[in-house]
This record gives sequence, structure tokens and C-alpha cells, in this order.
Amino acid sequence: MKQTQYGMAITFDGSPEEAEAAITEALKTVGFGVLTRIDVADTLKKKIDVERPPYTILGACNPKLANRALSIEPEIGLLLPCNVIVYRDGDGATVVSVIDPSAMAGMSDNPQLQALVEEAKPLLQQALASLGN
Repeated sequence: MKQTQYGMAITFDGSPEEAEAAITEALKTVGFGVLTRIDVADTLKKKIDVERPPYTILGACNPKLANRALSIEPEIGLLLPCNVIVYRDGDGATVVSVIDPSAMAGMSDNPQLQALVEEAKPLLQQALASLGN
């Protein structure tokens, strides 16, 4: 697993479709569900006739953590859900990347939110690590 500017990423040994299914299942095992799915490549093709390699954004949410965060600071909803991206890079490899909650929490100086980040981050790391590489 490598740290990126905004999150944590792995290279997945399989297709983007297989990676999406695997990360969805892995997130479920650590208490997250996928609320939204955006097929960016398909949307850009339809809207502006641009061809892109597969690129999907999944909006993952842990309901218990989200509820606690919203109770602490209602405006935190602007940073929810936790995004996961699955895409094919320029070399043809499938990449799965998960937001680092610390990057989101860096926008707030609320120590209660920081405590939630410390709960969420290892769960997201566990889900990502379970995919391998």
C-alpha cells in the first residue's frame, strides 16, 4: 500500500470491474457500504464525447461513524462519504485508492472529529490491504 497525496492506493491484480467488486466486499467486512457509484469514463463519454480509460468513484460510508461525525459537526457532510476510486492507469494497471480521512479532517480543528478519523482510517486501510499488493 502506498500513501498518495490524498489517500492510500494499491495496484490490483485484475480488471477494474473485479477491483470494484473486491473493494466493495472488503469495505463491507469493515462496516462500510457503498452509497454511490459514478462511472466517470461513461459520464464523460456521454456528456462531452471524451474517451477515458475506466474510472469509477465509489462513495463509501460507515453509518455509525457518519452519524457521530454529523452529530459533532453538521457541516462535515460536505466531506462525506469517503471516496474510493478504481481506475486503469497509463500503464494499463488497475489501481484502487481510498481517501485518507486525515486529509479530510485536516480541514477541521475539532479534536472530536480527529478521534473519528483515528477510528475510520485503520478500517479503510484494512479493506484496501485485503486486496493485496
